[in-house]
Amino acid sequence: MEGNIGFALGLTVFAGLSTGVGSLIGFVSKELKPRFLSAALGFSAGVMIYVSLVEIFVKARDSLAIGMGARLGYFVTVASFFAGMLLIAVIDKLLPSYENPHEMNTAAKLEGKSEREKAKLMRMGVFSALAIAIHNFPEGLATFMGALANPTLGVSIAVAIAIHNIPEGLAVSAPIYFATKSKRKAFLLSFLSGFAEPIGALLGYFVLRAVFNESMFGMVFGAVAGIMVYISLDELLPTAEEYGEHHVAITGVILGMVVMAGSLLLFS
Repeated sequence: MEGNIGFALGLTVFAGLSTGVGSLIGFVSKELKPRFLSAALGFSAGVMIYVSLVEIFVKARDSLAIGMGARLGYFVTVASFFAGMLLIAVIDKLLPSYENPHEMNTAAKLEGKSEREKAKLMRMGVFSALAIAIHNFPEGLATFMGALANPTLGVSIAVAIAIHNIPEGLAVSAPIYFATKSKRKAFLLSFLSGFAEPIGALLGYFVLRAVFNESMFGMVFGAVAGIMVYISLDELLPTAEEYGEHHVAITGVILGMVVMAGSLLLFS
């Protein structure tokens, strides 16, 4: 497991810094094609839901069964799964809605703001960057732990979270750009907010390292599965529905599951 730390950290950095990709897309094109974004977010949700319930949850249960026995290990896996959901739900709840990147207005709505509201827009953008940084801590841990357990699994999680982070990058950069008219400032803050993922991964790993064993690994993995399912249901799917048609989003979900299933069959 130790030998994979560099690879796992690299994947986490890739996933986190995709917030900067969102900014770049926003600057290059005035408007993302809604159907494409809807399908991409649905695809990401499909990957994350499938891998969480079929692969990560099972690995967590197997690890906990080694140290606790099959029955107790299964119980602790389920408890860890819902504890992960509770953790990410509390983080979302603590973020005020206007500062939460998943509750923000779109760039199109921001264009009509008057000069005297630009200071408020700038503040909104900065707080959104902070909100994303806080929110991305557990996502970084999810990517990092997945890659430590299985490099193929880690790549799948990293790609899914990277797709999920692109609209977050847009959410940070849009208000800052409309407040300052500076693409540089908007991109920089959006880009830096993504560093929370590798920081969260490393902090989580080194805090847990002293007590790391099969049981701890299982509990963390169970929580990671819960975090990823919550992100998919609370963020990715509603946003996919908002940007496009229902059937486009669902097609993306199914394709994501098919691709994830295929990669696990081929490389596991």
